[in-house]
Amino acid sequence: MKRTVSSSLTLDSSGTADVVLAIAVAAGYDADEELTITRDGARITPTEILDAHGTRLHRFTAPAGTVQVDYRATVTGGVEQATASALDTMTYLRPSRYCESDTLLPIAVAEAGGRQGHELVRHVSSWVGTQLAYVSGSSRPIDGAVATVLARAGVCRDFAHLVVAMLRSLDVPARVAAVYAPGLKPMDFHAVAEALVDGKWWVVDATALAPRPSLVRIATGRDAADTAFMTTIGDPVDLVSMEVSAVADELPRDDEDLHVALV
Repeated sequence: MKRTVSSSLTLDSSGTADVVLAIAVAAGYDADEELTITRDGARITPTEILDAHGTRLHRFTAPAGTVQVDYRATVTGGVEQATASALDTMTYLRPSRYCESDTLLPIAVAEAGGRQGHELVRHVSSWVGTQLAYVSGSSRPIDGAVATVLARAGVCRDFAHLVVAMLRSLDVPARVAAVYAPGLKPMDFHAVAEALVDGKWWVVDATALAPRPSLVRIATGRDAADTAFMTTIGDPVDLVSMEVSAVADELPRDDEDLHVALV
């Protein structure tokens, strides 16, 4: 499958700030790509930092003024999934900033109904999808899974956080992945959940807004704190505009009964 993805960010820096981007496709893909960062036509060269899960972070210093970031990649084929380590299992069973699995334990146990394995993962994803309404702008950046349950609405990251928190409550290691999602409407960066079953990570998307086999991984982590597309350090930086695109030469079929790995 051939997938073409891109993102364009216009930033307004009030002073000097360090900016860390997570917009490039993860390490391991066969990708023809280009990342361009400029201010007033002058090129800024970022430093690439690779994390343990293949997330490629690009860090640069933004001077005062308008900074333009443009990324594009053509991805052919997939990437081999790394084996889950003992540390992964431990890390992704613990509560985290946006996935309060300890607080949600009573709800998770009540909904599990004795299910296990893929059946449990599918049930949790379906339950979250039916409990929440997808409403753009309905949640705050500081909202976690508990706030999402109470609001009964959210965007993709809120759906993913709730799936992950519920699964961790039920002793299933789970994590969040930021992705490019061909077929997604409305188009944007997308967030999905991954669950560890039978030694392999399987992707679930409670929003059902894009076919899972077409997704392209960007970042992987405990929750949105690890997978945000931009982090700034120093003087304030405003995101003036953002445009994201993701297309596939042919969108694949998807349904909730398919076991799909994010490759």
